Amino acid sequence: MRRSLVLTGAAVTVLGLLAGCSAGGSGSDSGKTVLKVAALEGGYGRDMYTQVIKAYEASHPDIDVQLQISKSIEDEITPNMKAGRYPDVVVLGQGRKAALTETLVKDKALEDLTPVLKEKVPGEDTTVGDKLTEGIVGNLNTDPYGTDKTYLMPMYYAPTGLFYNQGLFKEKGWKVPATWDEMFALGDTAKKQGIPLFTYPTAGYLDSYFFALLADVGGESFYTDVMTYKKDVWKSANARKALDITTKLLGYAAPATVGYANEQDFTKNQQLVLDDKALFMPNGTWIVGEMADAPRSDGFAWGLTPLPAVTAGGKRYITTSVESVWVPSAAQQKDAAKEFIAYLYSDEAAKIFAKSDAIQPVEGIASSLSAENAEFYKVYEDPSVAALVGGFASTAPVEGVDIKATLFDTANSVISGDTTEDEWQSALNEASEKLRQAGG
Repeated sequence: MRRSLVLTGAAVTVLGLLAGCSAGGSGSDSGKTVLKVAALEGGYGRDMYTQVIKAYEASHPDIDVQLQISKSIEDEITPNMKAGRYPDVVVLGQGRKAALTETLVKDKALEDLTPVLKEKVPGEDTTVGDKLTEGIVGNLNTDPYGTDKTYLMPMYYAPTGLFYNQGLFKEKGWKVPATWDEMFALGDTAKKQGIPLFTYPTAGYLDSYFFALLADVGGESFYTDVMTYKKDVWKSANARKALDITTKLLGYAAPATVGYANEQDFTKNQQLVLDDKALFMPNGTWIVGEMADAPRSDGFAWGLTPLPAVTAGGKRYITTSVESVWVPSAAQQKDAAKEFIAYLYSDEAAKIFAKSDAIQPVEGIASSLSAENAEFYKVYEDPSVAALVGGFASTAPVEGVDIKATLFDTANSVISGDTTEDEWQSALNEASEKLRQAGG
């Protein structure tokens, strides 16, 4: 699982004790510098981290890298952080239940990593910035304050979109919908055969769906207006159109979706697609590894498509999921942390990550993908499809406001009938206005 359901309500409380150095020793008994690395064990697994660390220590014998990795890494490191004991490097993106990364962004508690872009990759003559794919930095995902300073380095990137079973479509003679009209027509056809059109692992996975849809509906300028809380943006015709499409789509959701849309059962929703009990779900390329051992229907083959176009022949966007690596401003070994991060973009490290299908935004690395994953990345070659990177702009924390939860999690109550589209739209505009007033 890339990340779990977005937390409803305010983000976790401020983590205090950010001034000065964190507690703890700076070296091991051997005299080596101890570098503490914390990482989320996501769909790519943990072996790649241990291999990368082993390779790094071989070329840096004076460094002792201590890895802490878990599927719930926030629960393990937050108590120590509150006590002033910080990891030096954290591999953890945004959009998870604990909202740890978002909290440190809002509290301006991350180290400026802009200098890393100008550093040479250890063992190579190229700088980190020169190796990165064009456009992967300089957006709200990496530069959360809208300045030219980078605080979150892009670690892995993956196209997201609607995943489906190519084998089923071939068997039925169905075409992948190119427009929303075609999508809903297919939904009606499939329903007659007992197959729901749509599901999602958890409502949090609607982030990639909504970001792409907002850009599809109103272009990148409208998407930016939503992400930066333009006044009354959710009262606009474009916003209503996006909610109209989504509300209609949720009406085609598999009945089991809401019940399974949680951290414990989300794979059961993913299994619906493998079992031909749902046609489409929003997800990312990590789904291949995450469900590699799961049973599936005969002839199953993963497929990925962007959202249908709002108008026939219209431009379509595909949200690019970018995982992040960052350094707490209270970390003790900042210099060693920055050098380690620079190494993560080396050819040596990138090849290790790629074996687990964790693809870094490094020029040329996608060519090392497995055939199945290579097909997914070909979506970027379609001239009618544009990559979209970013997310909501950071603001000062506002008690009781979590616009991601309001936008994504509400899907559960829309499906159950507890929330109307009008109520959803009103709640979104109210949350957006509060964040705008807070400095969005």
